[in-house]
Amino acid sequence: MLGIGIDIGSTATKVVALDEGGELLSSEVMPTGYSSVDAAERAREALLAHGFDVAAEDARVVATGYGRVAVPFADKVVTEITCHGVGAVRLFGPDGTVIDVGGQDTKVIQLRAGRVAKFAMNDKCAAGTGRFLEVMADRLGVSQRELADLARTGDDVKISSMCTVFAESEVISLVGAGKPREDIAHGIIESVVSRVAALAGQGSAPYFLTGGLCENDYVVERLGTLLGSPVATCPEARFAGALGAAERALSLK
Repeated sequence: MLGIGIDIGSTATKVVALDEGGELLSSEVMPTGYSSVDAAERAREALLAHGFDVAAEDARVVATGYGRVAVPFADKVVTEITCHGVGAVRLFGPDGTVIDVGGQDTKVIQLRAGRVAKFAMNDKCAAGTGRFLEVMADRLGVSQRELADLARTGDDVKISSMCTVFAESEVISLVGAGKPREDIAHGIIESVVSRVAALAGQGSAPYFLTGGLCENDYVVERLGTLLGSPVATCPEARFAGALGAAERALSLK
């Protein structure tokens, strides 16, 4: 039995294959690009390159994420709330609050005894998303990692707009006013982290961070400070949705 999870997000597509015992056989991440249908086909080709055929008799495929309905070879589609919950239980344990900062939205999922007890999401226009950090880093001419490094040494600058477009206008104004890049970077990171922390504060410790920001040490550090409790994460947490989908695939007949 082979369990395959495909998580097509708005920015990145994650693919995971598990054996029948739940052991990780393969994981891969790639840009989603313009078309979720194309991303699904590239995911299929990536699996085939690793020797896993989605059409094999013993293979089961579950799709999740923003583009989950665009995977024609999926045996089932499951919401990202459920899959991130299952993936987080696998990675961190049965109880706690999962924070998933995605490209288009941020999800906070409360787990109790290994099940989703409650969840909340931010407004898609809100600046507290991974895509906002990507756009702002591009605006400052740096990578997201460099943005975080700059933010560590910057002084407090307020970016108050809740909308990504208006927040970007604020950043442009700050650049035009000659504010140091470190200060602007600090304001950008704080803008995102404060909004995420306000949403995550509806849950309770322990906290777990999944998604594309799980390897951003500064974001993890600031989230922990604002929440008043350490935030656990790991590189595999980026694949939480795909891992959860693969786990669900193993349960299909």
